[in-house]
Order: sequence, then C-alpha cells, then structure tokens
Amino acid sequence: MKRFIPFMSSDPLVAVIRLTGPIASGSRAGVLNDMALAPAIEKAFAKGKPKAVALVINSPGGSPAQSSLIAARIRRLAEEKELPVHAFVEDVAASGGYWLACAADHIWLDDSSIAGSIGVISASFGLHEFITRHGIERRVHTAGKDKSMLDPFRPERDEDIARLKGLQAQIHESFIAHVKARRGDRLAEDADIFTGEFWVGQRAVDLGLADGIAHLVPKMKEIYGDKTRFAVHGPKRGLFQRFGASLTAEALGQVEDRATWARYGL
Repeated sequence: MKRFIPFMSSDPLVAVIRLTGPIASGSRAGVLNDMALAPAIEKAFAKGKPKAVALVINSPGGSPAQSSLIAARIRRLAEEKELPVHAFVEDVAASGGYWLACAADHIWLDDSSIAGSIGVISASFGLHEFITRHGIERRVHTAGKDKSMLDPFRPERDEDIARLKGLQAQIHESFIAHVKARRGDRLAEDADIFTGEFWVGQRAVDLGLADGIAHLVPKMKEIYGDKTRFAVHGPKRGLFQRFGASLTAEALGQVEDRATWARYGL
C-alpha cells in the first residue's frame, strides 16, 4: 500500500522474465523468439520502476538469429533504462540459451545447471537411397546451380558441405564475439570454451561462463534487500495455441524440440 502514498519509498522491485524453451521463429507454442517475447521484455523494463531485471533461463538453444535479436533487445533496454540484468539458469543455458544468458551483466547457476555449448550445429537426413529403392524419382529444376543445396533427397555434394561449414563458421565467430564482449576478462584461458563443449555448475563458473552458484529469490534479496518484490513477465499464448490449433505442426515441432533437449541429457 505504501507505494501509493506520496513521499514514501517503495520496496525494491525486480522484474523477472522467464525464457523457457527452444529458440525458433514462428508462432508454435513453447518456443522463444523476438516477436513473441518483445511485449514481455519491454514491459519488464518499463513497468513499476524496477531496480533490476532477472532472466530465468531454461533453454537448449536453437535459432542463432532469434537468439541474437532477443539478446540485443535486452541489452538495448538495459542501457536505455540503466538497469542491471541478472541471468539465473535452471536446467540448461546451452548454445542459443547461453547466448541469451550473456545478455545479462551477471550469470548465476544451480549446482546442476548446464552451461556453454558455444558452437553451431546443422542436422538433417539423407533419403536419396531410400526413394531410389522404392522407385521414386526426384525431379528438381532450378535457376542457379546452388539453389537446391543440401537437398535431402539428392546425394550430398562436397561443395555444399564446404558452403555450409563456411556459413556455420561465420555464425560461430559472431557467437564467440558476443560471449567475449559480455564476459570479458572473466573468461578463463581455456581452449575448449568455444568448441561446443558444455559444463555443469561450479566447473562452468570456474571457466568464467558464470559468476557463481545462486538462486533467484535469495540472491536478489541479498543484493536489493529482504523486502524485494518480484513481478514475473513472459509471452502470452494466443487463442489458437490455447485451443490446440495446427495440431500436426505442433506435434512435429515438439518432436524436434525433444531432440534438442535430449542433446543435453534432459
């Protein structure tokens, strides 16, 4: 009540943004992307004059572009509002999930949290032998010899693989630059940090990927006082998502999401 009375100071407020799920474009339920998160992020930095913003992250990664867009939005608002940002990792902040964590000024883990996987991955299937055995003929007509690059229904070409690796290297370099810019001299001089490897809890802290072992409520009260209040923000699900529209697309997407989580034993 006292926050509505003139000349009386309010208890400190920490705005909490929950970032849970794989990172991907589109409107599928349960995924993170800049379009879906923008309203919640903007509101978290603006509503109630918070003392800080806390990101609660549980993500195995996904789209590099969406990871970059979300992180850039968080950094822009943090600098505009001059607010500190803390990231608290639950099960995992790996790959794109760690990209999001690096948008924070400080990263905190649980003893069992997974962090890292600073790399780029691309996976698909080769089905050309399968369709040949079943008498299926693949017909592709293009203007531009590389238009059907990495077509799963045609044999792999060495030049396609080289092209893909070149693209991955560019994204990897951007990821590394982002981590170095945000973590700076806190990073250990360890050759494995940028290989795509990931670590658990205190080992990730020792490598400089995080600042310590801590949980949201006690850490924020330690910093901002015992009377700290919390306001939680997150993306809202649309009407069609709540009532199960596009069930086939949702089911296929969840299979892919499950494989992404499984990469980290989750």
